[in-house]
Amino acid sequence: MNIPQTVIVLCKPNEGKNIGAVCRAMFTMGLSRLRIVGERSDYEDEEIRTLAVHAFHLWEKAEFFDSLDHAVEDCVFAAGTTRRGGHKRSFSVCGPRELSSRIFSLPSACCAAVVFGNERTGLTEAELNICSCAVTIPADAKSGSLNLSHAVQIIAYELYCAFQSSVRGGLKDSGFLSEAVSISRLEKTVDEVIGSLRKIGFFSLGNPEDMKRFWLSILSRAALSEEEARYVEKIFYKASCLSLKNKADI
Repeated sequence: MNIPQTVIVLCKPNEGKNIGAVCRAMFTMGLSRLRIVGERSDYEDEEIRTLAVHAFHLWEKAEFFDSLDHAVEDCVFAAGTTRRGGHKRSFSVCGPRELSSRIFSLPSACCAAVVFGNERTGLTEAELNICSCAVTIPADAKSGSLNLSHAVQIIAYELYCAFQSSVRGGLKDSGFLSEAVSISRLEKTVDEVIGSLRKIGFFSLGNPEDMKRFWLSILSRAALSEEEARYVEKIFYKASCLSLKNKADI
């Protein structure tokens, strides 16, 4: 059983044995697309094979990228896993079950990513800001963070359950979207939004970076089509032009 178009991204993992355990966790839950931010040559095949067991082929097919931006640029939605709480976030934070619901509300042809950070440090703030939302796995506050493969297993289990539920229920795409724009394309729309707001002086008392992350989070979850993305750009462009015209007429 394969869960279509769902990608697991490991951002700069330290140890090959953890990658092997991740492969096994993915394979047991029907996930087959593994992406790694790093170099294949940094890891030992045999170390990975030992813990991957029958899932070593996931490692053999794994894709490698030089940055997280490139690893998720073709995805329409990316969730970054984190345990850190209490930080001011300009995007939403959800749990594994809600995340699986969000992913399976996307058109089936769309690519969604779940991103896991380095075993010791997790995802940095900069890496989390690349993602559409954050996902936190509930755990006892007195314990340490989850092992990388355990975290992947929990997320993969929830995705598998959501997938099985959709199959049993005969759920299909609603039909109003054939393909949603990627995160990299969506950034162009958000840049247009921010640019239009900047023209009318909106950020004299605000932070454009916080606003950009907010709009990326909202619009990525909406899974906009190319036509809808252009329409959003047009709305903000026209609004800025009208505002500047009104100011000139005063």
